[in-house]
Amino acid sequence: MTSILQLLLVFFFLGMPLILTGLNGYYLMRSPEKLYKSKLEVVSEVLTFLLGVTFSLFYMGLSDIYFADWDAQLYNNQKHTPIWTEGLGTIVFFAVISLLTYIMLRAINYKKASPLILVSTIAGQYVGMLLCLLWIIQITVTIEMLPLVLFPLNYILLSVKMIRYLIFKGNKCIYNEEERYQNRFLQNLNVRLQNANRWPFYAFVFTVPLLMAGIIILLLFGQRPDAIIKAWTETSDWRISLKEGPQNIYMDEHYLCTVAAGGHEQVVKPLRLGVRHGHKVIVNRQLCVANAFEELIQERLPKTHRVIRRFYDTYGFPIAKGIKSKVMADIVYILMKPLEWFFLFVLYLFDNKPENRIAVQYMGKRKPLA
Repeated sequence: MTSILQLLLVFFFLGMPLILTGLNGYYLMRSPEKLYKSKLEVVSEVLTFLLGVTFSLFYMGLSDIYFADWDAQLYNNQKHTPIWTEGLGTIVFFAVISLLTYIMLRAINYKKASPLILVSTIAGQYVGMLLCLLWIIQITVTIEMLPLVLFPLNYILLSVKMIRYLIFKGNKCIYNEEERYQNRFLQNLNVRLQNANRWPFYAFVFTVPLLMAGIIILLLFGQRPDAIIKAWTETSDWRISLKEGPQNIYMDEHYLCTVAAGGHEQVVKPLRLGVRHGHKVIVNRQLCVANAFEELIQERLPKTHRVIRRFYDTYGFPIAKGIKSKVMADIVYILMKPLEWFFLFVLYLFDNKPENRIAVQYMGKRKPLA
């Protein structure tokens, strides 16, 4: 039963995205007159959007991406956010515009719509494809990030397919009706746009005023005019990043004390940086006390130490692996306070210089135990 469930999960999270990518690529290569006539094509398109967004958010939650800007201190293999948080609003705004224009193209009546409206919606698709391309370039730094490429890649495939179909339908329409716009400039522009083969080029030209109009709107809501560029460059750890964040601090996720030292500063009260197995770690007094206590037990009662260590390795590791946030680290720190006081009592009772032993923990001159 377990193996069947595992196979279903692998198919759902790995097989489905690859199948949908293959289908979207296949439909893109078909002749325009055969597009949007198959129910399977429509289903695959809907699933691409629904599962694409869901899987991308799910995978980002499982990855080492941490929603913090380049100057934030991170731990272990964590990576800063690939999009600058102050520019995220700009990226989301243009992504929504692109999605809305895509929906418009799917729902529009090509025979009644003017070429000016159609070209404007293609320009919206260009903006979306540009964002997808930038995301793909930004995120592809390691193989582990490749799943985050699938949805933007599929969006590009669907957009290109839509534009091909739009040109095909546009060439079949005859725009010879009387004046559509009262404004002479718009009407002259509308007449020039009646050649559907030129729509991709005109849409490219329209992209610039579309971006400018979007930036002006965003300025009214406090966004910076250069946010669409800085959203990618004001980052660290990624391909387009221009910033270099602080070196990650090592936090051993197997050890409760080490993990707890990564909580909020006002709670766990970090003292300094220490060294554990060649990595920098955050050290607080609780961590030093616990390691000093274990060191004392190992010196005086080696057999007892082996029993304690075996018990802790069996039951402590799973608990420590579940600590994924500062709040959880704070809770562990507080729960371990009684143990810390017990460790101090034993140290002061059996060690001649307990504070000296505590002070030298994680100084890099001896092997830490916890």
